[in-house]
Amino acid sequence: MSGAGRSSAAKVLEDLGYSVIDNLPPQLIARAIAHHEVPERRRRLAVVIDSRLGETLEPLLMALNELERQGIHTRVLFLDAEDANLVQRYEENRRPHPLQRESLIEAISAERLMLSELKESADVVLDTTDLNVHQFRRQLEGLFAESTAPRPMRVTVTSFGYKHGLPRDADLVFDVRFLPNPHWVNELRPLRGTDTPVRDYVMSFSEATEFLAKLKDLLSFLIPHYEAEGKSYLAIGIGCTGGHHRSVALAEELSQWLEEQGIATGVRHRDVDT
Repeated sequence: MSGAGRSSAAKVLEDLGYSVIDNLPPQLIARAIAHHEVPERRRRLAVVIDSRLGETLEPLLMALNELERQGIHTRVLFLDAEDANLVQRYEENRRPHPLQRESLIEAISAERLMLSELKESADVVLDTTDLNVHQFRRQLEGLFAESTAPRPMRVTVTSFGYKHGLPRDADLVFDVRFLPNPHWVNELRPLRGTDTPVRDYVMSFSEATEFLAKLKDLLSFLIPHYEAEGKSYLAIGIGCTGGHHRSVALAEELSQWLEEQGIATGVRHRDVDT
């Protein structure tokens, strides 16, 4: 989406050693790849494409299908953000939206519809609404800083509060509001799920340990199958009411277990300080 961080992403990828081509016509992607894949250079190529191409991304989808047919490995990173955030960014930089409409909201809506199929097929959907520039860089470095060899799946576990809304980039979301809430325990209310007393309280209930066991079993099944299908990034959301206690404690437990399984894992507590 225009305004979701395209230019910032391009700069990060350049710093990671990618050759970055902005606004390349999809018909020229194969030629660009052929140029950059000579054995003595082995350089990685990133192509930035957005709605500046026009009213349809059909040429891009056709180009990606052709690359897949040729056995050329590609990863599609789709950058997104909430509409209100996109509006704010455009109002701050005063630049016109590439899709000309009567209003900025109409242009964003048209672009979201135009890009919907591409977003559905993307390998990674990264929502930048709540990310500052440093968090954004760390996310991209975690995804793309390694060598060009096939990468094992990377999992991000995000705790959140339902009253603040779902994380937009989550592939799997689990609701732990069925567990007793530490918020109603006076001495635990000011603490967070990262604090030992809260963690011990949450995990003292058999429902929590049983839920975690079932979730581990599910992920043990899903992750190898996702990897077999070429999915390289999995975003898991764990939500409670406010995002302070239960979801945080369980996100920490789950991320620790994933690390123990040898899976590259990151954990983020979106609403712990709200």
